[in-house]
Amino acid sequence: MKLSIIIPVYNEVQTIKEIIEKVDALPLENVEKEIIVVDDCSRDGTREVLKKLGSKKIKILFHEKNKGKGGALKTGLKEITGDIVIFQDADLEYDIKDYPRLIKPIVEGKTDVVYGSRFLNKKPKLFGTGREFIPLHYIGNKFLTTLTNILYFAKISDMDTCYTIFRSKILKELKLDSDNFDITPEITAKILKKGIKIHEIPITYKGRDHSEGKKINWKDGISAAWALIKYRFKN
Repeated sequence: MKLSIIIPVYNEVQTIKEIIEKVDALPLENVEKEIIVVDDCSRDGTREVLKKLGSKKIKILFHEKNKGKGGALKTGLKEITGDIVIFQDADLEYDIKDYPRLIKPIVEGKTDVVYGSRFLNKKPKLFGTGREFIPLHYIGNKFLTTLTNILYFAKISDMDTCYTIFRSKILKELKLDSDNFDITPEITAKILKKGIKIHEIPITYKGRDHSEGKKINWKDGISAAWALIKYRFKN
């Protein structure tokens, strides 16, 4: 079994080396890893760091023009050779130690799609020391997840999670349009329209705010809502 890990990155000079090293060092029993990093025309020194990290085990691709997260993921998807694919953000909000639990249901043939949920069986901390979510982001996420469940007759708790894991052949069948953060709602919509059930597993999450480099904002939330509505009725 082979796992393809796609890491889209844009201006993450402080964390990119650490996240790649952690993913590379993570042991996965009976699973081969393939790491594909796509730099989306970073301007903060990330590209220079990446140019020093290339190896036979890590494929690094560079966009000469910024295309957005969706554009970076689509570039990565063209390169995968694994049986399973997982998306990994270039920051440190998510814990790669969750990988074994996330891929296990697919490896065992129990499901084809797994989403790592930040909310399943857990009440997130929104205020004070150790805050996991910016309150506005939490509200936006719950709105988008509820909208997803209503439009697609689903029962998921975290639509806009980074940790989405798929049997590769399923993703290859999707014709993806989005170049920005709409990529997640687009994939979710198209998966659910195919009648494929999303299996959720609780994950560890330590959110950051905009002062620490978080890029998604309220405009992206509006765009994501429109994407969910659009793909509900678009063939």
